[in-house]
Parts: sequence; C-alpha cells; structure tokens
Amino acid sequence: MKIRVREKDGVSILDLEGNLDINASNFIEEIGWSLMHKSKDILCNFEEVNLIDYVGVSVIAVACKNVLNHKGRIKIYGAPSHIRKIFAVVGLDKVFEYYVTEEEALHAFKEEEIISEIMEKKLRRRFKRVMLRGTIEYRPKGSSEPFYEGKFLNLSGVGAFVIGEKTFPVQELLSIRLHLMPKPGIIEVEAKVAWVAGREMIALESPAMGLAFYDIDPQTQKTIVEYVEKNFAESVE
Repeated sequence: MKIRVREKDGVSILDLEGNLDINASNFIEEIGWSLMHKSKDILCNFEEVNLIDYVGVSVIAVACKNVLNHKGRIKIYGAPSHIRKIFAVVGLDKVFEYYVTEEEALHAFKEEEIISEIMEKKLRRRFKRVMLRGTIEYRPKGSSEPFYEGKFLNLSGVGAFVIGEKTFPVQELLSIRLHLMPKPGIIEVEAKVAWVAGREMIALESPAMGLAFYDIDPQTQKTIVEYVEKNFAESVE
C-alpha cells in the first residue's frame, strides 16, 4: 500500500494506492502520525484502491477507532462501487461518510465545524428570531426555472420559517431572495431545507419549510441580524 500524505484546509489527506490487506499496516501508522503531528481531521482518497480483504477491513476499523479516540473525524472520497459494497457488507458504511470528490469532502468538514461552533457557543440563542411576515423567493440552486414565491413567518441570523405552495425535500439546496423592506432590500443567499411539514400538520394555508442558511458570508449574515435586531427593538417598544 502506497500512501502520500498532504494537507489542505487544515485536513490531512491520505492518497492511497494499491491493496488494503495484510501488508497495509502503514495505513494505521500514517493516520497515527497525522493525528499526532498534523490534523485530527483525516480524509482518505480511495480512488486508487484496488482491493480490500478482511484483514484490510480490520486495519480500517483500527485506524478509525484511533481517530475517534483522538476526538477526530475521518471521511472517504472516491471509493469505487466494489469497495463501497464491501464496506456495506461489514457495516463500515455506517461509520464512514462517502463523498465523490475531494472538494465535497472538505466542504463537509467545514460545514460540520460551523454547526459545531453554533451548538457549542449556543449562537442560536444570540440570534433573536422575530415573528414577522415578509416575502421570500426561492428555487433549487442552479435551476433556470422561475422563482417560487412564499412568505417567511419568522427570521433569524441562521435561517427562516417559510410557507409557500411549493416545498422541496430535506437537504435540498436552494437559492433564495429575502425581501427585507424597506431596508436593506432584497438579500440573496443560499439555504438548505432543514424540515418540511404539510399544511394539515401545522394548520396553515400552505405547506411549510424550515430553511437553514448555507455557507453564508459574514457580512450578509450581519445584515440579516441587524434587520432582525431592528425589528425586534421596534416590536417591544
């Protein structure tokens, strides 16, 4: 097993080449070295992995346990279908998250960090959620179809509660336009669908979605928070 170790965006990337078998103990060693000297976030490139036998599965399990013991994270990208089938048979598909490209995997690490920071610092409590009605336009990211129109019933610095005739599946990435009137005006951001509920479940005239802002830049988030803070102040005066 040949392994090349590199680093990108604070993540140790292991480019693997060959077979994960009885001769692949260096996989455990390289991960251990990365955990000690580089990063606790490990990304394994399986594009050039040809074969994994049952000894190789044990090697991966030991390496994964080592990462978890160091409170790290480990992900895989580029695994061929026959490798993923082996992982499914032995249950490792419930341990690893698979990604098609390196970029997707690195982005997932960043997303998790953002979510973790929000949870740890309880930032959601600092973003006042204002009960107000405003217009929102939305459509799938990258789509050329017309924007659907709906209403947001509340808004915070991390997301919005939206009603509209059109909903999308959970995890769908949307391009949205928030109409924050009279100022700052129309704000364009991206959001992921966090949950969906039919009108019969929430006694509203239309189905509803919970949207979580996705990869939002700090300045845009600050603009939304300031709008929320201003409306909150006016509502309690």
